[in-house]
Amino acid sequence: MTADWQWENAVAGSVAGLATVTFSHPLDVVRTRFQVYDGRNPNLPNYKNTPHALFTIARSEGLRGLYAGFLPAVLGSSISWGLYFYFYNSAKQRYMKNQDESSARIHLASAAEAGGLVCLLTNPVWVVKTRLQLQNPQHHGRPYSGLSDAFKTILKDEGWRALYKGLSPGLFLVAHGAIQFTAYEELRKIIVDFRHKQNSSSDSSSDLLTTGDYAALGASSKLAAILATYPFQVIRSRVQQRPSIDGVPRYIDSRHAMEKTARLEGIRGFYRGITANLLKNLPAASITFIVYENVLNLLK
Repeated sequence: MTADWQWENAVAGSVAGLATVTFSHPLDVVRTRFQVYDGRNPNLPNYKNTPHALFTIARSEGLRGLYAGFLPAVLGSSISWGLYFYFYNSAKQRYMKNQDESSARIHLASAAEAGGLVCLLTNPVWVVKTRLQLQNPQHHGRPYSGLSDAFKTILKDEGWRALYKGLSPGLFLVAHGAIQFTAYEELRKIIVDFRHKQNSSSDSSSDLLTTGDYAALGASSKLAAILATYPFQVIRSRVQQRPSIDGVPRYIDSRHAMEKTARLEGIRGFYRGITANLLKNLPAASITFIVYENVLNLLK
């Protein structure tokens, strides 16, 4: 892939991210609320399971509740995916200059570099998204009226540092993208090599893969990444939640959140909301890579 095609990766990634968020956002709201629920916060409702959470939110908060934080989610996801695919392919091209073909190490390094840059650039958006998703009828104090109001209020009441809460676990979550993309690329290569042996007349890898292949590759690579990194997502959500009315945060920092979660909830606490997360992300990953690969092929 030449540098001339890097912008196509950014466009394809942004379109893929937008499609993913629109499809899966209600499950993202449920996941976030499960992640921060520790049984000791009166401002957070207790849901029995994912269907019960969806039904309860729909009944008590309506469509607005199911799509709380949708604007920052769309903004963050579109920017993140666009930048991620751009940085990833740019880094991969740079690492491959002196090599004839790609390797797992190149994919891993490229994904880690891209993930770190995206995390630094988009963390404020995810803080706002998390806080908007956690607003509910049981919430006390003045709620944020939207994306702009959330940014202004956070800056006024807590300062710019609050917009970077959860950055540490966010950087650890770079491993998520690295695992996902490495698994995707390696599995993709295996399938392409296998199909190429069966159909040697086709020179293009895109001709050898179907939409079903992209869906399976996206879901399987995402599953591996989720199982390995999910506890960091829980810690990030807990650290990013809004302080109490008196301005005292529930968790001082990521270390405090990890220690408190381990002591009071055990290993189960680090995997709260994983069912909603799997229901959201496995189909979403399939959609993302189907859209990405097809848009990329179309642009080329």
